[in-house]
Amino acid sequence: MRLLLAPMEGLLDHTLRDVLTRAGGIDRCVSEFIRVTGTLLPERVFLRIVPELRHGGCTPAGVPVRPQLMGSDPACLADNAARVAALRAPGVDLNFGCPAKVVNRHGGGAALLDDPELLWRIVREVRSAVPTGFAVSAKMRLGTRDDSRAEDCARALAEGGAQELVVHARTREQGYRPPAWWHRIADVRAAVAIPVVANGEIWTAQDARAAREASGCEDLMLGRGMVADPGLAHQIRQALQVSLTPQDMGGAAPLAQGLDWSGLQPLLLQFWLNVCAHVTPPQRAGRMKQWLFYLRRRHPQAQEAYDTLRTVTDSRELARRLLGSAAWPMESP
Repeated sequence: MRLLLAPMEGLLDHTLRDVLTRAGGIDRCVSEFIRVTGTLLPERVFLRIVPELRHGGCTPAGVPVRPQLMGSDPACLADNAARVAALRAPGVDLNFGCPAKVVNRHGGGAALLDDPELLWRIVREVRSAVPTGFAVSAKMRLGTRDDSRAEDCARALAEGGAQELVVHARTREQGYRPPAWWHRIADVRAAVAIPVVANGEIWTAQDARAAREASGCEDLMLGRGMVADPGLAHQIRQALQVSLTPQDMGGAAPLAQGLDWSGLQPLLLQFWLNVCAHVTPPQRAGRMKQWLFYLRRRHPQAQEAYDTLRTVTDSRELARRLLGSAAWPMESP
């Protein structure tokens, strides 16, 4: 079983990828999308969004990060994929799943699921533009308004040359509302000969087991569940009795019951250091509160901290209230 960390625009950037892969249990990450709109992007854009490319395409914990491209122009996406390959990334991922209205209005993300032939052309052009052996994967939803073309879209992506497919088990219109229709991933999986990864509404180890059984997929992609509970990947591996390799561990110790609030403190510290190093001062408090908002689902202490800090905008004041000790830097070194 492989566990992948999902791309989440506006939330799961490199500052949080670093922390969550330090928690261990994740095999590979996909970056937040890099929008491609008619031009070959300069290297600095890729390095800004995926700074792991400066270090062999891996997080500090050694977990590979695959940059994700989003757009609708096959030739332009191909040119940018070639640039990603030249930067020695561990593969490239193509976004056909983003449900955001602003993205879909411009013909990106999940909107492309209405045109399987275009999906095929995009993947074919990208596959032709990158070296043989360079990994090309794709992420899709079950459709836009309904799931009637899910199998057609999956076949188009596979026949175009995608080597792996992640399926978020909801349509664009369903957004992130539960439930996730994992059983429909089984139908998609039966329609293609490439590996399929199940994604959507996996918050607990029990959810992971149910998703694997309903979809027939061995591999899972974790998103909001991993943000809310950084110990989730370990809990899933333990519950499903999947052994951990040193790389899976990310240098961390086994987490029999996940991370409690005290065990989460080193990750909160690392996240704060990352935020202070990469985020402008006016935005720092907001980033910490954003993560606390998700952590509330698993940790009552996060709810208390979130309530206390809801109106705090100054990063130094936030650090004093939340982190409390001189061991927690007020700013980056």
